[in-house]
Amino acid sequence: MTGLQPPALTGVDTHAHIFRQDLSMAPDRRYSPHYDAQVEQFLKHLDRNGLSHGVLIQPSFLGTDNRFMLDALRRYPQRLRAVAVVEVDISETQLDELAAAGVVGIRLNLIGKTLADYCGPAWSALFERLARRGWQVEIQRGIDDVALIIPAIVACGVDVVIDHFGLPTGGIDSEKPSHKAFLALLGDPRVWLKLSAPYRSQSDLARARQILAQVREASGGLSRFLWGSDWPNTQFEDQTDYDRQVTFITALLPDADERAQVLTKNAAKLFGFDVSR
Repeated sequence: MTGLQPPALTGVDTHAHIFRQDLSMAPDRRYSPHYDAQVEQFLKHLDRNGLSHGVLIQPSFLGTDNRFMLDALRRYPQRLRAVAVVEVDISETQLDELAAAGVVGIRLNLIGKTLADYCGPAWSALFERLARRGWQVEIQRGIDDVALIIPAIVACGVDVVIDHFGLPTGGIDSEKPSHKAFLALLGDPRVWLKLSAPYRSQSDLARARQILAQVREASGGLSRFLWGSDWPNTQFEDQTDYDRQVTFITALLPDADERAQVLTKNAAKLFGFDVSR
């Protein structure tokens, strides 16, 4: 499945990271890897689990140096897309280069960071540029703050993807104003949610099922949900692995048609994989 012939679309893992421990790291990183996670390892996980495509997410500890990820995209263009980390003033030429390699969006990993003014002219200009390209903006931030960030971004006309169930540690309390605002966001047709990394919000299967019921009702169905393995599960390597994350989503979405909706149809639409292949 790694040749030039495009593989048939059987499922998409929309959230995985690749890196080497000897790469230049961002000075403000919260984590430094002590091992390598290569694209060939990721593709082997896909193959073993019957998945055809994947989306690479630039890890925050590599900052805006996307070169390692771009190299993987160029070697496996039929199977991979990616979400990059960029500076707010990135040039059109640089965006063109990312797009040519297979990048379809940018990521804002806001864990532990002071929130910027995403309503301001610099960020709004970037989001509007991304919207014209049909790109997405991916957000990682705890559930209590998500509704403070996303409305201004969506107003620029760009799709927004919320990472990891919205990181609802302790579950979703629909009576809490910030949680109520989060659920309200999911009704927007430009807002997507990744059913990924439940361990990052201390959610076991029972809690994840409860959260899924809440977000499903708020979203009006499953049409904007995605799945990602979060491989190689940085900082949680001793608690989970790729196969266990596949097992988890299978248990969370036991209906095969619903699982296909999330793993295939939704992901193909958002990330530009050709569903006719």
